[in-house]
Amino acid sequence: MYQLTLDIYQSAGLGAAVLALGILILKQSPLMKRFCVPSAVVGGLIFSILALVLYKMDVVEITFDETLKDVCMRVFFCSIGFMASLSMLKKGGKILIILAVLLAALVLSQNFLGIAVMTAFGLDPLYGLAVGSISLSGGHGTAAAYGEVLVDHGLIGGDVVAVAAATFGLAIASLLGAPMAKRLVDRYKLEPSGEVIEETKKEEKSILNDSFLWAMILIVISLGAGTLINDAFKSVGIALPSYLGALVVAIVIRNVADWRKHDMPYREIDVLGWICLSLFLAMALMSMKLWQLEGLALPMIAALVIQTLFLLFFTAVVVFRMTGKTYESAALSSGFMGFGMGATPNAVANVEALMSWSGPAPLAYFLVPLAGGVFLDVINVAILTGFFNVL
Repeated sequence: MYQLTLDIYQSAGLGAAVLALGILILKQSPLMKRFCVPSAVVGGLIFSILALVLYKMDVVEITFDETLKDVCMRVFFCSIGFMASLSMLKKGGKILIILAVLLAALVLSQNFLGIAVMTAFGLDPLYGLAVGSISLSGGHGTAAAYGEVLVDHGLIGGDVVAVAAATFGLAIASLLGAPMAKRLVDRYKLEPSGEVIEETKKEEKSILNDSFLWAMILIVISLGAGTLINDAFKSVGIALPSYLGALVVAIVIRNVADWRKHDMPYREIDVLGWICLSLFLAMALMSMKLWQLEGLALPMIAALVIQTLFLLFFTAVVVFRMTGKTYESAALSSGFMGFGMGATPNAVANVEALMSWSGPAPLAYFLVPLAGGVFLDVINVAILTGFFNVL
C-alpha cells in the first residue's frame, strides 16, 4: 500500500477543498439543512469514506500534518471564552442558573452512563467519554478536539468513535426534540403566556479592518498566555486539553472588559472562531480512520440507545419540571434535547419548530442559545478535565 504524507500546506489546502465540497452539497440538500448538519461534517465524512475505501483496497493510506488543525481548534475554543460573560447570568435570571445546574447534571450523567456501558463490554472507560458528553453535549467541534486527546491517551479509534457518536446525536436531537415538546404541550394543555421579552436592539455595524485586527490580537495574546497556564498545571501533574489555557484567559479578558465597560470586537471574534471551527472540522473529519470502528459497533449502538432514552427522560421530566411545567418549560426542554445530543443550532431549530406549531416562547428563544452556545461548552470542558485526570 502506498503511504501518502501531506505537509501543512497540502493538508490545509485539502481541508479547504473538502469544506467547499460540503458547502456546495449542503446548498442542494434541504434534508441536511433541516437537521442543521454543518457543511464541514458533510465534506469531511465524504472524504473519510473515500479514504476508507482506498485503504480497504490496499491502494493508499493518507497521513496529514495536524499543525494548522490544532491552531484552528485553539482559536475556536478561545472565541467561546470571549463569549462567556458573567453579566449574562444576571440577565438570564434564576432560570438560567437552573439551566446551568441541569447542564452540569446532564454532562456528568452522560459520562457515567457511557463509562458504565463501555466497561460492561470490557472496553477502556475512556470510550465511555467518547460516547458521553464529549460527543453528545459537545457536538462535532468538541468531539473532534477531544478525539485527539483520547488518541493521545492511547485509545485506538477514540477520535472516530467520538465523531461518529456526535453525528448520531445530531440526527436524534433534531428528530425527537420538537415532537417531544409538542407532546408535553398537548398532554398538559399548555399555552403561550403572551409575555414579550424586550431586547435592546443595537444598530448593526459593519465589520471594519481595525476591529478584525484587534480581534486577532486578542485571540493570539490569549493563545500565547494560555500555554503558560497549561504548563503550570502540567508541572504539578494535572493534564489539561491544549486549548483550555487560552479559553480561561479569554474568559478573564471578557469579564474584565465587562467590568471596566470597554467595548470589544466580539462580533469579529465570533466570526474568526466560526471560520476556524469550519476548517478544523473539515480537517479533523477527513483524517478519520474509519476502519478503526471495527469491533466497536455493538458497544457504540448500545451506549447511544441508552443515552437517547436517558436524555428523553431527563428533558421531558427533569428539565420540564425544574423549569416550572409551563409552555416555556416545554420549549426549553426541546432546546435542551437539541444541545444535549446535537448542537446549539439544533436546539434553536427545535424551539422554532415548537413555536411554529403552538405559539411564541420568547424566554426559551432567548435562553436556549445562551445556555447551549456559551455555558454548556465551559461546563463540559471543566467536567471532562476532571474525568481525564481521574481515569
